[in-house]
Order: sequence, then C-alpha cells, then structure tokens
Amino acid sequence: MDKIKKELLEWGQAILITLVVFLLYNIFFGTTTVYNTSMYPTLVEKDMLFMLKVGSIEQGDIVSFKSQLTLTEADYEGLNFIQKILHKEGERKNLIKRVIAGPGDSISIISGVVTVNGKVLDEPYINSNTNKDVENIVVGEGKYFMMGDNRSVSYDSRDLGLVDEEDIIGKVLFRFMPLKKIGTVN
Repeated sequence: MDKIKKELLEWGQAILITLVVFLLYNIFFGTTTVYNTSMYPTLVEKDMLFMLKVGSIEQGDIVSFKSQLTLTEADYEGLNFIQKILHKEGERKNLIKRVIAGPGDSISIISGVVTVNGKVLDEPYINSNTNKDVENIVVGEGKYFMMGDNRSVSYDSRDLGLVDEEDIIGKVLFRFMPLKKIGTVN
C-alpha cells in the first residue's frame, strides 16, 4: 500500500510541476506565426516567433498586437489544422509590426521621410519607400504608432491609427522556425 501511495505522490508532484511551468510560460511568454509580407525582409511568411509578454516596449521593437481587423472566412480557410482549433472566424486579427513612436512622441511622415520628435528616423530595416503622409501626430499615453518594414504593402498605424498598450500581446525575442533562420530578430 505504501508503494502505491508513493507512486501517486510522485505522479501528483510531476503533474503539479508541469501545470506550474505551463502557467508561468503562458503568463510571461508566447509564440506567433507570420502570415503576410508586411514585415519583409525582417520577417517572412511562416516564420514562427517567440515573444515576451511582459516588459517595456521601446522604439524599434517588433511586437504582436490585437488589431481592430477581424479574421475573415478566407483568412480562416488559410490556417492550418492547429491554428483552426485556436482561432475562429470573426475574432480580432493579431498583427506583427515595428514600434515607430511611443507615448509622448510626435511623428510625421512627409514624402516618405519619417520624423519622430523632430529627428529623421534611421530605418535600415525597411524594404520599400514609406508611402502615405502623416501630419504631426502626438502619441497619447498608453498608445503606440506601428508600421511594417515593407511599407508599400503594410496595413498599420497609417491606416488603423494608434495601437492601445493593452492590445499588445508581446515583444518578439527570436525566430525559432524555420530552423535554418533560428535566432534573434532586429
């Protein structure tokens, strides 16, 4: 009888440790997949990313956030089996973009030149010319201005407006798939 008790106790401890690790992971970390070309060449379709859900968000960080766009039937049909289990048609889409300006910053985009707080932003990561002018916006408290690196196709703050801090899911730390491109993302 003692042997059965000991075995049950060991199983209980293993299950408890697994649950604690699972909960801690889900509180502090997350993963996401790239579904479009708005962050090309930094990120490409099907890249799988590891994110930190806590911590400060700074200019230049790549983040995932819940947008006001919704998952259409066509979007849903393009998902794989596991993604279809985790998502449903009509829910808010998660987007991945780069933080260009944060709370208190002023931003303007004129003739393709992005200026934050009066200084031209050095953007070696962009893939195409920045289109769509933005006239001097002051970013409010708890808000962020986001843009994709592939500016000519990115649907971002130039179209959607500022992103609320509470809609930010996490900051991208590194790419873990495909294996040949594993590493940090800048």
